[in-house]
Amino acid sequence: MTRRCTILKLAFCLLALLPGGLLAQQLPDWEIRSLSGAGGVVYDFEQGIATATNGVMVRYGLAVLTADRVAVHQETGEVLADGRVRIQQGDQVWASDRLLYNFKTRSIQSDHFRTGKAPVFAAGLGLGADISNRVYTATNALITSDDIAKPLLKVRASYIRIVPGEKVVARNATLYVGQIPVFYFPYYSRTLRPHANMLYATPGYRSSYGGYLLGTYSFYLSEELDGALHLDYRTKRGLGVGPDLNYDFGRWGKGSFSYYYLHDQDPNASTPDIPLPADRQRIDFSYSSHPATNLQVLSVVRWQSDLAVVRDFFESEYRQNPHPSTFFEVNKFWQNFSLDLYAQPRLNDFLETVERLPEVRLTGWRQQLGETPLYYESESSLGYYQRSFAEDAGIYGPPPGLDYSATRADTYHQVLLPKTYFGWLNVTPRVGGRLTYYGSADGPGNVTDEAVRGVFNTGAEVSFKASRLWPGVSNRLFEMDGSRHIIQPMLNYAYIPTPNERPPDLPQFDYEMPTLRLLSNELPDYNNIDSIDSQNALRLGLRNRLQTKRDGRVVDVASWDLYTDWRLDRRGEQTTFSDLFSDVVLRPRSWLTVESLTRYDFDRGQFSLSLHSLRIQPNDVWSWGITHFYLRDEVASVDPTLNEGNNSLANTIFYKFNENWGFRMSHYFNLREHRVDEQFYTLYRDLRSWTAALTFYRRENSQSDDEIGVGFTFSLKAFPRHSVGEDTVAPFTLLGSR
Repeated sequence: MTRRCTILKLAFCLLALLPGGLLAQQLPDWEIRSLSGAGGVVYDFEQGIATATNGVMVRYGLAVLTADRVAVHQETGEVLADGRVRIQQGDQVWASDRLLYNFKTRSIQSDHFRTGKAPVFAAGLGLGADISNRVYTATNALITSDDIAKPLLKVRASYIRIVPGEKVVARNATLYVGQIPVFYFPYYSRTLRPHANMLYATPGYRSSYGGYLLGTYSFYLSEELDGALHLDYRTKRGLGVGPDLNYDFGRWGKGSFSYYYLHDQDPNASTPDIPLPADRQRIDFSYSSHPATNLQVLSVVRWQSDLAVVRDFFESEYRQNPHPSTFFEVNKFWQNFSLDLYAQPRLNDFLETVERLPEVRLTGWRQQLGETPLYYESESSLGYYQRSFAEDAGIYGPPPGLDYSATRADTYHQVLLPKTYFGWLNVTPRVGGRLTYYGSADGPGNVTDEAVRGVFNTGAEVSFKASRLWPGVSNRLFEMDGSRHIIQPMLNYAYIPTPNERPPDLPQFDYEMPTLRLLSNELPDYNNIDSIDSQNALRLGLRNRLQTKRDGRVVDVASWDLYTDWRLDRRGEQTTFSDLFSDVVLRPRSWLTVESLTRYDFDRGQFSLSLHSLRIQPNDVWSWGITHFYLRDEVASVDPTLNEGNNSLANTIFYKFNENWGFRMSHYFNLREHRVDEQFYTLYRDLRSWTAALTFYRRENSQSDDEIGVGFTFSLKAFPRHSVGEDTVAPFTLLGSR
């Protein structure tokens, strides 16, 4: 019997010593495997210890250990490891030259160690463990956000306590920049959770603010609630404060709440012609929920104490939406219909608003009528409306005192017959009717009587698509791998006889807004209900696409849309042909994009509008974008928000000198006035775990003093302050604007 056991032991050892990565000792939950052909695993049955050299991996459950040499006691779970020891325990990594680790209790003992879970890494001496609470302690330790051997920013402490996945606590800690101590913390704590509380300070100077310091403390309370507290000081304007909250209660709703208050020491610094209050405030609230299937609730509340508070202190937001609205909406969807309840009150008296108090709308999506070839769509609404003009005369519309209100009920129904002839010609005739009731309009601005308007419309859309494929076409210069050309001519005829009630005789709530583009010529896509008038026009269009394959995807190398309206019956001052619109996008290379939007006036023989842009981004080292915008005065004068035309050039260049330094420069040229309206210069510095930006700014104003500014911002990479590219599209976030 003894001889048989000896033979079995000898046979096992000989097998285990065979070279190769397949040598392993497998017991339940354990895996011990050689990582090189020069080593192997030897198992001592009497002591229950497996040893391995020349590179080995040990796995037990979800924990993995690698080292040059190990001794594994499988019964107790202890592993003594030597040489380049590394332990992966969940998302925490431990490294040392020599340590004792227990896979079952997860305790670690080591003289020297390194550990990390982004964005915090630590190293120290005398590592020990509180096995019951999974708390690790060490002395003479270092904490940093840099995952490199010699970090720039670090905290040295006499004692640290690590709770994996939770936090790191240090006592007698000193902050170092390089080898220079800059601050002492008797007690220092840093979270290891995905969302960390952070304190930011943004110093700078702007002519309209003076010197400023913007402070933000961002906090994370739970998965349902997080936010930030703002405390700002501007030497010329005073102290500003306010919270931001973000909430998410699952199906019961999510959204945000933001409040900002500033006692402005110079409220008319940028708006001298309109008296503004010293107490300036802003509230921004949003809510969205899906409490049931196909049921959506939305609400937005935007209140301002005056018309310039957002422009003065939230400039990037103002440029995106200078006319914020407040509304409450409930949507219920079915397969073919939707019911919408919409309420829009006016909270800001200085902005023109069409109040809907409320409006109920039933929409029937385009759907087939039974087994017939006919399709049906509809839209019906009922509401009480009030058009309220801005109270500050001449600022955003007509003088005050012209408000009016009325009840309106509207219903529209249309039938379509889509057909395909010859296998390629698509023809869709349509016929529809609209009936609208208007109650007597009240208010000093309009005294129209009760009215019922009927509208009949008909028309047809005709189009076909032809294509040609050249699979063998290949061009390295233009990154072409095969080619396909698609051409699609389109005709859309629309006819509406003169309604019994024309727009000048009706209260205007849903009216046609001035636009630089061509509006839809068919109902219900043309949704300016109160501006519907006679029409007899044919829209002519031509669409071209040149496509190829790049990186396995089909992309448009070139696209060109051309369209205009031929007005068979002109109305008022209309010309026979509308302007000719052309939309072109070229992508000759994956990193090169050229866009052109133009509007050509046939009668004058000149362009009414042109927008051309060129974007080049061949790599992550440099990029360049340039845009030219031209708008003729006669076109701009139709829109009261524009008043005059434009001729401007925008230019942005980014260059990364190396892995640590980058530079962005932006200019906005006014070609009419021969001046540079705005200039931005930003220098970026990568500090390994941090990024910093120094921005210089200048704006030339024709009616007031020029403005200059300089701002400094920094951000922890693990918790960035701005989303990718936000500092480009919203550059004022770098210059003291919220």
